[in-house]
Amino acid sequence: MNIIICPGIHEPELTESFRVGLLDLVSHSAIAPNYANILIYPGKDVLVLSALHILQFLRDCLTGSLKSPIIFISFSAGVVGAIGAAHLWQLLGGRVKAFIAIDGWGVALQGNFPIHRMSHDYFTHWSSCLLGCGQNNFYAEPAVDHLSIWKSPQAVQGCWVDSSIEIIPPKGRLTAAEFLLMLLKRYEAN
Repeated sequence: MNIIICPGIHEPELTESFRVGLLDLVSHSAIAPNYANILIYPGKDVLVLSALHILQFLRDCLTGSLKSPIIFISFSAGVVGAIGAAHLWQLLGGRVKAFIAIDGWGVALQGNFPIHRMSHDYFTHWSSCLLGCGQNNFYAEPAVDHLSIWKSPQAVQGCWVDSSIEIIPPKGRLTAAEFLLMLLKRYEAN
C-alpha cells in the first residue's frame, strides 16, 4: 500500500509530526508490518498546489509501479495539488484506492475513487461537503485550530459522519487518528 502525503503551506515540522504519528499508528495496528510505503511530497510553498509536480514526484518514487494502488492523504492547500495529481495518476493508468482531504476547505472534490474529508470544525465539514465528499467523514468536536488536526491528529476528538445519510454511526466518537487508521485498515483489505 503506497500512501502519498501532500502537506499544505506550513512549517515542515508539522508534517514530520503527522508522519511520525501515522507511522506509530500503522506499527501498532493490525496493518501488516512493512506493508505501508509512506511517501511525503517535498514541495514547498506554491508547489503544493501543482498537480504536475506531485505527479512527477510519484513517477520518480514509484518507478515501474503504476499499477500499485495509492492512497492520498492531503492537507489544506495541498488538497488542491493532490486531487489533480490523483486524477492524472488515473489517466496514466494508475489506481487511486482512496483520497483523504484534511481541512481542504473550498476545494471541490470529485472522482471515481473513494473520497473522505476530515475537518477541524463542524462549519468546515458541512461547507466543504457542499463541494463534494464521500461517505465516512470526520470533523473535530470540540473544534480545534486548523493546524492541530495535522500536527496532532491523535489528540483531536471528533465525530465520524456518514454524509450520505447525515447521521453519526453508532461508534461516532473517536480521534482523528483513529478515524484515519480505520480508513487505512479498510483500504488495506480491499
